Amino acid sequence: MTARFKDLALDANDHQALADWWCRALGYVRRDSLTGGTRPDDWPVPIVDPVGKGPLIWLNPVPEPKAVKNRMHLDVFGDPAELVAMGATLVRERGGDTEWEVMADPEGNEFCVFTPEVTV
Repeated sequence: MTARFKDLALDANDHQALADWWCRALGYVRRDSLTGGTRPDDWPVPIVDPVGKGPLIWLNPVPEPKAVKNRMHLDVFGDPAELVAMGATLVRERGGDTEWEVMADPEGNEFCVFTPEVTV
């Protein structure tokens, strides 16, 4: 094995605000809230799934704004209308051979939204 998956990382101008946005969108929490730790405001912010099912996501501070389309992105299950109400932008509607919406978070990072799986 050459490599093994560890975490996801998103760059952000306002990494604190974007960490809060993704926490609300995914039901995540800041990892430090679970461990009792604290970190300086200018350090990256780790967010986690409180039930341990999703991957650890780091929100990393960067000085430059997002300029081009992501080469890698998140795929999530969710309701596009609810995400828009939270501040996401609809980039492309599903249709034709595309079974998902393409959206962007408040800083323009693209992600795809799929219809939630139905559990019985």
